[in-house]
Amino acid sequence: MTGRFVRTSFPYETMFEKGDLLERLEIAVNWGHYEIHVLRFHLTSFEPGRIINFHNHSTYEFHFIPRGAGGVILDGQPYSLSEGLLYLTGPGVMHYQEADPHQAMEELCLHIDIVPRFNPAADPWEAAEAEDCMQKLNALPIRPAPDSRGAMPCFLEAYEACETKRIGYYTAIRMQVIAILLKTIQAYDSGDVGTEAPSRDMAAYRYDYAVRYMEANYTSGLRLEDVVEKLDLSPRQLQRIFRGVDPDRPFSRVLEDIRLLAVCDRLRTGSLSIERIAELEGFSTAAYLHTVFRKRMGISPSVYRKAKQSELHRHPAETPSESFSHILNEVNHHEPNV
Repeated sequence: MTGRFVRTSFPYETMFEKGDLLERLEIAVNWGHYEIHVLRFHLTSFEPGRIINFHNHSTYEFHFIPRGAGGVILDGQPYSLSEGLLYLTGPGVMHYQEADPHQAMEELCLHIDIVPRFNPAADPWEAAEAEDCMQKLNALPIRPAPDSRGAMPCFLEAYEACETKRIGYYTAIRMQVIAILLKTIQAYDSGDVGTEAPSRDMAAYRYDYAVRYMEANYTSGLRLEDVVEKLDLSPRQLQRIFRGVDPDRPFSRVLEDIRLLAVCDRLRTGSLSIERIAELEGFSTAAYLHTVFRKRMGISPSVYRKAKQSELHRHPAETPSESFSHILNEVNHHEPNV
């Protein structure tokens, strides 16, 4: 680069201050079963009339024109370039670049190497999407297109993240690399849906969310209405979801189970009074806890404590704790048939 022509109100001007800032980083991105290595990542300026003669790369180079005008020859076909356009030169694509004879042309450039690399830990949906995008990338038409998806601002985002060293800046830069790749493909893409993103089983999702919320808040006077408000459902809808998962465990039973599990753990490992345990675990009174516990367990809380602590003293190394499922099975096993 022999020089650049400065104008006002150019949002990318700051990237000229440290032209190789992003290129000082070793940026690698694992994406599905591919590894992306960043080779060049910068803003450059072509002075009026500057020419870069025919050349090609064995890798991918993304070119964006944020300001100015010029031309490019791609595989023997000439095209005009102006502000807002992009083009891609993939492996083996011969290209020639020149700035307009009367005005400078700025170019944002991302030059990457994409290497297939099997990753056994890759998310299967991300891997499928990455494969779909790579197929589209290799089939893109060799001609300029408008930056209709707004990839150019990703360059500035990456530069500012690197310059300010804000928390997570390396992750932010890697995300911008993927965003530039995706937005380039989308600019050329016909809009056909490729790999479908994973969708949720909404009933299972709402059930799991409700149970997690109940486990986090059961010590308060939690009600069905509190949970449905978080999920934006009606009480009837949530009850239907709970019965769909297990007809024998409606909302009230699940909430009771959660509280009893916590009570059992306190009885087994501590010495708090029954009154205090009832208060801590969301039971209105010790008498109510005693009634529920005896109905579900077949014994009183004090008898349960004595039996469990006796076991703990006999085999301290063998029973450091009891699992959630073990206690829940014990609770349900002792409940009398009605």
